[in-house]
Amino acid sequence: MAEQNSNWDKSLQHATVTDIGMRRANNQDSHSVVLASDEEERSNRGHIFIVADGMGAHAAGELASKLAVDGVAHLYRKYEELSPPEALEKAFVETNSEVYRRGQANSDFRNMGTTASMLVMLPQGALIGHIGDSRVYRVRGDKLEQVTRDHSLAWELRGQLPEDAELANAIPKNVITRSLGPGSQIDTDIEGPLPIEVGDTFLLCSDGLTGRVKDEEIAAFLPNLPPDESAQLLVDLANLRGGPDNITVIVVRVVGDDLATNGEATEPLKVGVRHAAAEWHPAVLVAVAACLLVGLLLRVIGQPLVGLIAAFVGGVIGLVAFVQRSHARSKEVVLSETRQLGDGPYTETPCPSPEEVSESLATIVAELRVAPAATNLDPDWTEFDASRDRAADAQRSDIHGEAIRAYAKAVCLLMQHVRDAMNKDASDSSIEL
Repeated sequence: MAEQNSNWDKSLQHATVTDIGMRRANNQDSHSVVLASDEEERSNRGHIFIVADGMGAHAAGELASKLAVDGVAHLYRKYEELSPPEALEKAFVETNSEVYRRGQANSDFRNMGTTASMLVMLPQGALIGHIGDSRVYRVRGDKLEQVTRDHSLAWELRGQLPEDAELANAIPKNVITRSLGPGSQIDTDIEGPLPIEVGDTFLLCSDGLTGRVKDEEIAAFLPNLPPDESAQLLVDLANLRGGPDNITVIVVRVVGDDLATNGEATEPLKVGVRHAAAEWHPAVLVAVAACLLVGLLLRVIGQPLVGLIAAFVGGVIGLVAFVQRSHARSKEVVLSETRQLGDGPYTETPCPSPEEVSESLATIVAELRVAPAATNLDPDWTEFDASRDRAADAQRSDIHGEAIRAYAKAVCLLMQHVRDAMNKDASDSSIEL
């Protein structure tokens, strides 16, 4: 079931579900939630949420994803002298080096890799580091936005072929073009900072979810259920549709004004800062002073021309140092709502009305009730039917929020019966919807 809540529960709700799926023998996904211990830490490094989907034979995928979630989160917090975007990018780079090193050192782990998608919630907004085809979504108002870009062959070819073309449908969806670990170098996407408003809901997930649950369904369920219930429903739907892969979901919802972005009261994020340029290097000062002193002494002893040359050299050294220092400062970029890193959001999906969501769930529940694969498992339908009937009553009374929760509970009850019947062994069973 979902893991939830924190010391920040007056302003932040979050839930996590990770599941082995219906056909896998082990779970190669990893995840981590690191909440700031106090307001100062939140201001400096924010709340951290990360999902990774490992790839590799034997235990390699598990190791790669575990190294990713632990390494990126730890290193990001470690590099306090860097701005959050720079610290996040460096954390990805150094974690990649460690995963690559471990892979090269052991033939069983050779070429192991992992996706990694990390959300950082800062006073300046939501910052995202990403590589691979795990995803980060945001629901705001009546719109679901995918704020990361899939590093996959299918996405690389998007727009080059008609969506209904036979060749487009033949492109494998699980071939990724970037990941953390197999190579010594990586190219990480950094997105944001995206403004945060009360009511915003973020979803981080591995492709075990998105391979079975459509964006239109995510847009329907995510804003209409509490985080723990929406997380469980999404995972259970993916499993009831075959669950061929591990599934990990983190749902984060902003419920308090103290986590909303307030640009006027917050120091903006900056990138390209060169801290070394803030002070004159002692060697430069010594060289300039020495040249000027030698020039003065030479002038005193009757060699004004040579002294002038020495003073000129000192001036040139000082001028070059000043220009370099100014140039370093000029590289500083101030980020804001109108000047962000990355190009997201990459897709937008409208969120249906609560009435439409309850109708959609009613259809799903009706199909589940008569699905042959479900009846072959011979579950006890008592609780399922009771929850379905409560939902139908609420739907007829136009209490759609209550109907949605009751229908969702029915789906999750059925999936729990499936788990109990199968004892969570890998299986080819699924319920076709």
